[in-house]
Amino acid sequence: MINREIIRNKIVQLTYAYYLNGNKNIDTAEKELFFSLSKAYDLYNHLLSLIVAVTKEAQRRLEVTQGRAKREGTEEPSQKFAYNRFAIQLQENKALNEFISNQKTDWADTPIPGQLFETIESSEIYKDYMSSSEDSYDADRELWRKLYKTFIQENSDLDALLEDQSLYWNDDKEIVDTFVLKTIKRFKEQNGAKEKLLPEWDSDEEKEFARKLFRSAILNEVEYQHYMNEVSRNWDLSRLAYMDIVIMQIAIAELMTFPNIPVSVTINEYVDIAKLYSTSKSGGYINGMIDAIARNLIKSNRLMKHMDPAHKGKEAAPKEGTVEEAAPVKMRHRKRIVKKNDDENKE
Repeated sequence: MINREIIRNKIVQLTYAYYLNGNKNIDTAEKELFFSLSKAYDLYNHLLSLIVAVTKEAQRRLEVTQGRAKREGTEEPSQKFAYNRFAIQLQENKALNEFISNQKTDWADTPIPGQLFETIESSEIYKDYMSSSEDSYDADRELWRKLYKTFIQENSDLDALLEDQSLYWNDDKEIVDTFVLKTIKRFKEQNGAKEKLLPEWDSDEEKEFARKLFRSAILNEVEYQHYMNEVSRNWDLSRLAYMDIVIMQIAIAELMTFPNIPVSVTINEYVDIAKLYSTSKSGGYINGMIDAIARNLIKSNRLMKHMDPAHKGKEAAPKEGTVEEAAPVKMRHRKRIVKKNDDENKE
C-alpha cells in the first residue's frame, strides 16, 4: 500500500526535521522515517475499522428500535443497513480484527460513529438504498463506496480527530483514502472473512527506494547544494524558504540515485510537494531550478538521463530575480514535522 507519493512526502518531512531538531544521527532518523511510514498503514486499517464502528452503531440503535416496536406492537424497522453484506464481511475480516485488537484507540470512545450514522441516515444516498428493491452484495458494497466518498473522505471533524490521535495522520489521509476506496471496490463476497487487505508494502523495492532516497539526500547534502549553486547565479538562495532547499536537495537525490525515474516525473512530484509544504511561489521556483540543475548535470555527463528539450514541468520557471522572500512552512505542517510524539515512539 505504501507508495512513492507517501514515501516522498515522509522523506521531505523527516529530512526537514533532521536539520531542524539538531539531532544528526542518521540511523535514528531512518528509524523514525520507517515508523512514520508504518503509521500510514495504521491509518488505512483505522479508516476501514470506522466502517465497522458505524455498522456496530447502526446495529445497536436497531436493537433499541426493534425492542420498542415489539413492546408497542408496531412494524419492526428494516435491518438492511445494519446488516449490509459488505459491512458485515468487513466486520468479520480476520486481518482487520487482528489490527483492531492491538490498538489502544477505539472508535467507540469517540462521537464520530454516532455522528456519521446520523448524517448517513438523513442522506439521500441512504434513503435511496433503503427504498430500493435491489438486494445484493454488489449494491451493499457500492453503498459503502458512495458513503465513504461523501461523508468520510471529506470530513473536517474526522480530520481534526485523526490529527489529535496521531501527528502523522493528517497529511496522509488524502492518499490513504484512495486505498480504502480501492479496498472496498476489490472485496468479493465469496472470500468471506479471509478477504485480503492491501499489504503494508507492495514489495521490498519500495522499502529500498525509501531508504536509499533518504540516505542519499542527507549524506550528499554538500554535493547537492553545490549543484544548486551552479545554476543559481541569478537567484539568491539565502532569501529562499529553507523548506525549498530541503525539497530541492531530495529531488536532486532522486535524480542522481534512481536512473529509471524520468526527470519529468521527479520534477512534477516535488513541485506538488512544494505547493503543500512551502510558499505560494515555491512550485514555480523549484520547477525552474530542478529543470536547470538536471540539464546542467546531463550536459556535464554527471547525470545519465534524457530530457525533452521542450519540457517545462507543471509550471513555467520564474523570471530571474523573482525569488519569494523566505517564509515559514505552513504552521500546521511545521508542528507535525518537528514535534516528537513520545507516546508513539514508544510503541
